[in-house]
Amino acid sequence: MIKISNLTFGYGRKKTLFQNLNLQMQEGHIYGLLGKNGTGKSTLLKNIAGLVFPQQGMCEVNGYNASKRLPAFLQDLFFIPEEVYMPSLTAKQFINSTAHFYPAFDEAQFNKMLLEFDVPNDSQLNKLSFGQQKKVMIAFGLSTNTSLLIMDEPTNGLDIPSKSQFRKIIASALTENRCIIISTHQVRDLDNLIDTLLVVHNKQIVLNRSLDEISERLNFGLAATGTEVLYSEESVRGTNTISKNTNGGYSKVDMELLFNAIINEHQTITEILK
Repeated sequence: MIKISNLTFGYGRKKTLFQNLNLQMQEGHIYGLLGKNGTGKSTLLKNIAGLVFPQQGMCEVNGYNASKRLPAFLQDLFFIPEEVYMPSLTAKQFINSTAHFYPAFDEAQFNKMLLEFDVPNDSQLNKLSFGQQKKVMIAFGLSTNTSLLIMDEPTNGLDIPSKSQFRKIIASALTENRCIIISTHQVRDLDNLIDTLLVVHNKQIVLNRSLDEISERLNFGLAATGTEVLYSEESVRGTNTISKNTNGGYSKVDMELLFNAIINEHQTITEILK
């Protein structure tokens, strides 16, 4: 599906964001991409979408070189940026002007999602609130039914009920032939949605593991006696901890806690997850 080989990218020679980065992603998964501000999450997504070009290496999507931006490549990919700029058109007019580019676009699916998001389909898109505009683009992107859907901070501007609806809609839209990548700072917004966690740090992908694999190797929970704690943080509920899974039990992955442990370069946890 996606194969990134020895990719080096930077905005000028003095600011290299990625150095010989390698990454593979498969269809049938929802990936959550996490990283600190300035680590290049959005830039990585743009490389995959062919919106920026690597200095060295290559990004391939379904066998296409992304930087060549061939029509067949673009027709099977949809990218939702963090900031959206909507035209002075209604949703219907927007479909008429844009949807024909995507062979698998489903207008009925789009209208159903607008209804679920409580977005009027007869209003000028540029007159809607930022949150409503985001919902339109999410609904449109899902309705293109492209094999690759990329979303950069999609929950920015959404209220709490809309975030819940977003998770339900995304989960229902995943098929075995589709790959969805979501970059976010709001880790809790991806809870119960993603199945694979990506972390970019120090110009590299330092984690690319399914949540099931992580749970097989690590335990997450409140501090307990007799447990060798690898990493911990205080919270209002007590001390949240990560420990090595030695008994084959299952615990829900605390993505925010794990992310903090990784960017604080906790070597033991990094080694366990290799």
